[in-house]
Amino acid sequence: MLPYIKQIKVFLLLIGFIFIKSQAAVAAALPVIELKIGKTSIQAEVASTPASQQLGLMYRKELATNTGMLFIFNDKAGHCFWMKNTLIPLSIAFLDDDGKIINIEEMLPQTEENHCPTRATRFALEMNREWFSNRKYTPGTVVTGLPKF
Repeated sequence: MLPYIKQIKVFLLLIGFIFIKSQAAVAAALPVIELKIGKTSIQAEVASTPASQQLGLMYRKELATNTGMLFIFNDKAGHCFWMKNTLIPLSIAFLDDDGKIINIEEMLPQTEENHCPTRATRFALEMNREWFSNRKYTPGTVVTGLPKF
């Protein structure tokens, strides 16, 4: 019976490895756009499909300075976020259609607390935790370079 247990463990490890590699492939395939806040340029991966939005920045061990993820939803709604399986602390800015920051939430890794916009929106920008506050970007600040609807 012991040889079967070893085979099952190897099989489960292989499945886990394939899952992590497929997640990395989704992340590597995301388009990147340049956004600006004042004079600061941001390289933002674009999560515009349900699969890329569900994955978000999960399983990443770091996020380079001035890089982030822009979530673009087809509908304007109260899209909430959580940090399950996200290993790095993040800040999220919810943006209106003109790029104005509606509200900013600080998020801790590996938590399931909901972080929501204060009103319906179609854009959210995730950056390293305290990225916005360290640069004095607050609600009302405008992010340029967003796609137009």
